[in-house]
Amino acid sequence: MSNSVVIAILSGLAMGVVFGFALEKSRVFEPGVIVGQMQLRNFIMLKIFLTAVATGALVLAMLNGFGFVKLQPKAVLYAADLVGGLLLGAGIALAGACPGTTLAQIGVGYRDALFTLAGGLAGAVAFSYAQPWLDKALIGTGPKLIFTDLAGIPYWQGAIALSAAITLVLILMEKLRSWRKDLGSDFDGSTVEADRPLKHRAIPAE
Repeated sequence: MSNSVVIAILSGLAMGVVFGFALEKSRVFEPGVIVGQMQLRNFIMLKIFLTAVATGALVLAMLNGFGFVKLQPKAVLYAADLVGGLLLGAGIALAGACPGTTLAQIGVGYRDALFTLAGGLAGAVAFSYAQPWLDKALIGTGPKLIFTDLAGIPYWQGAIALSAAITLVLILMEKLRSWRKDLGSDFDGSTVEADRPLKHRAIPAE
């Protein structure tokens, strides 16, 4: 195994640990937080994911700049991205979970997350069988574009500019509405008692 592959694997593991730690501490895996984001009632999930994009862009720029990894852009498929995004968003809103947070929910004891995981795996298998037909009928092919190539600047410059812009947006979002307020008193992102999972609801004294 080459040194570049080892470094890429170790970097991925380190980023995964940091992201997982932030995911748990931010409580963004809570169904109330996820559904609240989809309903635009709180923005913790958006803040966390924007932070991940900014951090990932900088790390990728560093690894690419030192020659450890090569950029492998995906094809631009506007129709497929739009349809897929709508389907994913609908699934997230209905399940109160996304592919990454499902595993965190299982880890903290949300039993219904097991059904979400099973459905996701079944969907992945179904897509693998349907992909050849989808490629021909719906998805097709498209050009592989990198924004920095269109702008005529090195990737690392674009990554720094993107991260700086995201940081500014995050600062403004936090000033407008603090993440502490979005979490709510029970730290699950729910603002209404009926929205909270059963294990978080207050039990009235008899």
